[in-house]
Amino acid sequence: MKKNTYPTEVLDVIVESLNEKGVGFARYIHPPEKGPNGKHLLLHIDNVVPGDKVRVTVVNAKGRHRAGVAYDELLEPSPLRNLDMPTNREMAAGAPLQFMKYEAQLAHKENLIKGYMADAGVSEDLVKPIIGMENPYRYRNKMELTFGADGVLGMHQQGNYRRVIDLEDSILAPEEMIAIKKIVGQWQKDYQFPGVDKDTKEGLLANLLMRQSFATGEIMVALYALEQPDQYQAAIDDLRDRLLAAQPRIESFQWIVKKGGMERSYDNDAYVMYGRDYINDRLQGFKFRIWPDTFFQVNPVQAEKMVDTALSMAQVSPDMRVLDLFCGIGTFSLPLARASKEVAGIEIVENSILSARRNAEDNDLDNTFFMASDARLGMKELPEVWGQPDLLLLDPPRNGAGGKVMRAIGRLGTDRIVYVSCGPKSLATDLVWLKDFGYEVVEVQPIDQFPHTAHLETIVLLKKVK
Repeated sequence: MKKNTYPTEVLDVIVESLNEKGVGFARYIHPPEKGPNGKHLLLHIDNVVPGDKVRVTVVNAKGRHRAGVAYDELLEPSPLRNLDMPTNREMAAGAPLQFMKYEAQLAHKENLIKGYMADAGVSEDLVKPIIGMENPYRYRNKMELTFGADGVLGMHQQGNYRRVIDLEDSILAPEEMIAIKKIVGQWQKDYQFPGVDKDTKEGLLANLLMRQSFATGEIMVALYALEQPDQYQAAIDDLRDRLLAAQPRIESFQWIVKKGGMERSYDNDAYVMYGRDYINDRLQGFKFRIWPDTFFQVNPVQAEKMVDTALSMAQVSPDMRVLDLFCGIGTFSLPLARASKEVAGIEIVENSILSARRNAEDNDLDNTFFMASDARLGMKELPEVWGQPDLLLLDPPRNGAGGKVMRAIGRLGTDRIVYVSCGPKSLATDLVWLKDFGYEVVEVQPIDQFPHTAHLETIVLLKKVK
């Protein structure tokens, strides 16, 4: 049976709230045709804040229950809106909360984590006030941009992966990165090199990666392409000269051939066009070598606070043995090693384990043990090859550790667990698994690691009480 279709309507609505992705929620009730009640239409609107009154155009408005739309006009700004941010141009994805005053962003994120903790049966009284930034701008030490098929270099449009919006500036990126982006963008236009088409997978240039150490000042620039650099050597040399003339702190310039086409791969062919294949960085006084595919905290200011908070919760003593699960390149392992008897790190990415071992060696630490393994299988093998830990710290990916890993953690049975999370929803799901093993949440500390984005870092301390 064919559904009825209705005319396109222009509606004025007030934004009620934001969801966990930073998208606004509004409700419109159509005048009733029969009886006392009209049909409800739920609207999801980008680039708004709670309290905004906006005008939207909705196709087939009465024929649907929900719709995702962009607003046509901001009729009345909310008291929570940051009026310094433009409202009349398209905005790239990545910072959906940038239109909200920073104090309101912090309150929004704190309320989110309280809600997720309540879902997990954790009292909101255990949630401490969120730790924000004094200066929440241009804090990222890594930016990855996309070359669009139309020659634009920027970031994907909110909710539209195929559309790339030119990055003229960003409140997240240091000024040096914006300058590098403009040099690379002009170079691309000068040589008319095509960006990779998302549908046909044809083209040359895929991504521009920029890294900058706030501690050492060293900069990395890497171009991801689909072809070998040989036939483009003269153009690459020209770009190198342009970059170095403008940014003499560049210590690594690379051309990286994506083996998996547009898919992310850790087995790409990298060609060093200037300097070395890594840059040096520092965190908590430790030296780290950073390669293009290295996972490293993107906000070094808040990362210092995060590591301090985790170590304070852990209450590490010199006679303790500590397990760092999902250890990466050793961001937590090295500070834990300095404070404890021994540290074991488990990570499934082999390159990260190699980096962790090298970072421990660079920092003269001889009490670390790193194992390349799946988290669950690694925990099963660890008591035989290393011993039993007294404390476990885990920092899983945004989608969480999962039930199998959390049950393995419960069976391992350390007295204390410190869970570092970058996904509050997956955190709440994971915590429930530990209740059957006698653990209870003692403290929850949210940290705004990613201002202006929808992401939230949270550190949770659990103790075994049964």
